[in-house]
Amino acid sequence: MISRISTIILFILLITKIMAQKTISTQVIIQANPTIIWQVLTDFEAYPEWNPFITSIEGKVEVGQKLKADIGNMTFKPTVLTATPNKEFKWIGRLLFKGIFDGEHRFQIIDNGDGTSTFIQSENFSGILVGPFSKKLDNETKPGFELMNQKLKERAEELSK
Repeated sequence: MISRISTIILFILLITKIMAQKTISTQVIIQANPTIIWQVLTDFEAYPEWNPFITSIEGKVEVGQKLKADIGNMTFKPTVLTATPNKEFKWIGRLLFKGIFDGEHRFQIIDNGDGTSTFIQSENFSGILVGPFSKKLDNETKPGFELMNQKLKERAEELSK
């Protein structure tokens, strides 16, 4: 009997995890080359000067490194998954432990070949709390991404003059 109950609970948790997913993606065209955008994106010490969304990050942009990031009024300790200079920076953050509320945050820089670059900021959320927080992600997190993108654009374009 206990084995059957365990199987049912495991099945319910698996279905809940599969169903509780959400992706947010934003992008902006920046009149700067990928090197300048990467420089701004990875200069964590300067974040308080320009970044209204991620107000501070501590740590190194190296695969496997733990960061400490202040986003809004919350502090996260994500792990760097990808750090390809001038192209991609990605981390995974979790609330408490895997499966509750996980976020794979990705920053991509695409060289458009015409002196501009496309900056894409996205996050794939998964876990049992994603459903209840879906509206908050749409109403607060996505506008935060867009505001950060705009401020990154302004700073990178100023540096490229």
